[in-house]
Amino acid sequence: MTMDSAHAPHSGRGGTQPATAVRRSVTAIHPPRGPQADQARPAVRPHRVRRHDGVAPLLTADALAAVLTAAAVTGPLLADPGAAGSVQVLPVLQALPLLLALPAVALTAQAGLYRPRLAPSALLELPALAGRAAVLWCSAAAVLAAAWAEAVLGWSVLLTAVCLQTVLACAGRGFVHRLRRRRAVHRPSSTLVVGPAAGAGAVAAALHGRPEYGLAPVGLAETGPSDGEAGGAGGAGGALPRLATHEDIRRAVIQNAVRHAVFTRPPEADERTASLVRLFHDHGCRLWLADPAGTAKITGMRVAQPADQLWGYAVQPLLPRPARAPERLVKRAIDTTLAALALIAAAPVMGLCALAVRLSDGPGVIFRQERVGLYGRPFTLLKFRTLRADEHESATRWTVAGDNRMSPVGSFLRKSSLDELPQLWNVVRGDMSLVGPRPERPFFVAKFSSLHPGYEARHRMPVGITGLAQINGLRGDTSIEDRARFDNHYIDTWSLWQDLWILARTAASFFRFRLGGS
Repeated sequence: MTMDSAHAPHSGRGGTQPATAVRRSVTAIHPPRGPQADQARPAVRPHRVRRHDGVAPLLTADALAAVLTAAAVTGPLLADPGAAGSVQVLPVLQALPLLLALPAVALTAQAGLYRPRLAPSALLELPALAGRAAVLWCSAAAVLAAAWAEAVLGWSVLLTAVCLQTVLACAGRGFVHRLRRRRAVHRPSSTLVVGPAAGAGAVAAALHGRPEYGLAPVGLAETGPSDGEAGGAGGAGGALPRLATHEDIRRAVIQNAVRHAVFTRPPEADERTASLVRLFHDHGCRLWLADPAGTAKITGMRVAQPADQLWGYAVQPLLPRPARAPERLVKRAIDTTLAALALIAAAPVMGLCALAVRLSDGPGVIFRQERVGLYGRPFTLLKFRTLRADEHESATRWTVAGDNRMSPVGSFLRKSSLDELPQLWNVVRGDMSLVGPRPERPFFVAKFSSLHPGYEARHRMPVGITGLAQINGLRGDTSIEDRARFDNHYIDTWSLWQDLWILARTAASFFRFRLGGS
């Protein structure tokens, strides 16, 4: 279990980043208006990342190539029933075109030919298509021969089928790629280029001069010079607005409807670049890495193959790890089941805690407080009351060890984390999870979101009773910056096994406290 208290001086070591001048020429980046201008916005529920835009036409072309090829191969056999060798084989041959469509698409997907590309070419895809067609038809021939000895496809038939399917697939995909390039020229997508000024400016200039890529640069999100790069950029990149702060970048993404972000250095290059990856992904942007060497290792992301290029730059789409919706459903089922069982098992202990609070501190055993949950949605968190304070103080003041508002009973409940047992009901209700980033009050969420770029990204995951930061000792009077870093790492590498491991570590630390008597 965890404590929510911390001390203001330890809220972070990085502080606010110095604001630099922002050049505005092509795109206006307007400051927020209204009384809430000084407060950080709550996390926005992310749009669905459209990773598979334009896949349907390619799927259709590949499936149609397999169907037409199978129809051409089986046509002579169906026209001459005696050639099939057995009447039982005829239904199979009639259904063969439809039976091969799905395996053909699956093999093509395994080759990575449905992943997003900036400069797709059917001729470059030809070897992969030919190889998958050969696997498909050899497998089909082996299955037919094993099931019906008389239904044997000769080598000449197989060779014809492989060549015909390859040609048809190439022709179909080439037509789709041509239509896509024409659409990209007439309807480009707003794009931000992210990286040190010189490299980002060069990539922006390449995008500006080659509209067939369909990426229209609207700004440069600078992450600082690196490896001796100068801070200036010429050409088209020099005319774009320079976005120096995290808030400027987020505002540009929203106001310009940015759909693509091109990074000129790997996301793990520094913490600021990693936080921008989370920002773009949470706003539904497609991410690319323009890496001249083409050998960057991506942490927490999958680099797609085959290689692509952006006017000579090696470029790869950065594909976020699958959302694993079934596992999320399993996580929710585990949370509900374990929390309900824990509520029943802990009922006697909770009764004793409630009685102790009532006798020591008077009426009002349960403390209710607004906290920020998934996607910035507020909810009411339940705890055993440990402080004698009014609602305003509780919402805007940190509590630390030795707080004179805390009774001996409250101090014991805090140290043992027994004050958090009522949060099991929050888990049953769906407000929280057993494992996740700890929820905070809206006042401090706004404050820390403005101080630490990665803090707001914590709300991509349901908040929890315990988390990775807490089992590493980041509880109480500890750094908010460190907590946010651990929380985001937990979200980026989330798995059910990691949840179970954190729960086991939390239980072990609780029993160590009980046995040690501290």
